[in-house]
Amino acid sequence: MVRAGLTPERLTRAGAELADEVGFDQVTVSALARQFDVKVASLYSHLKSSQDLRIRIALFALDELADRVAAALAGRAGRDALAAFANAYRDYAREHPGRYAAARLRLDPATAAASAGVRHAQMTRAILRGYDLTEPDQTHAVRMLGSVFHGYVSLETAGGFSHTAIDSQESWVWVLDSLDALLRNRHARTTPPTT
Repeated sequence: MVRAGLTPERLTRAGAELADEVGFDQVTVSALARQFDVKVASLYSHLKSSQDLRIRIALFALDELADRVAAALAGRAGRDALAAFANAYRDYAREHPGRYAAARLRLDPATAAASAGVRHAQMTRAILRGYDLTEPDQTHAVRMLGSVFHGYVSLETAGGFSHTAIDSQESWVWVLDSLDALLRNRHARTTPPTT
């Protein structure tokens, strides 16, 4: 019997909230059933499995993050766009650690191709157009930015930067300035001189 008020969308949102509270790895259909005070079997009319729930949360998080980044990027270019993208990404990870972890879930190729992950890559490439990078530098830069942002956020949220007197925000700005300089310099190095 389908419980009134429960839908896949409502369960996905509740699962995302639960992920932020207890960690994405702890989210299961059983844990969600406890949240709603229902029997696990009653959720299986809406969800196939805990893996199905985890994929739904991952897709939800990717959509939510893409919307946030797109709003932050509107009307920006160059270093401003780079910083807006990076700050939206970092803020989301800090505010929603479970959802951020969900957004990193490895998806099968078809699901990934239909997800907002494609929008993330497109927005990253849009930022890089401001630096006039061509292939293969553009792909290298997409991977570099993703690696730097994810690495920094992961270390920061794990407390890795809490042992020094220098505030992590100061280092974050330094990192963004350095990335901007690197990307501008990369273009200058690959642009042939005019005669």
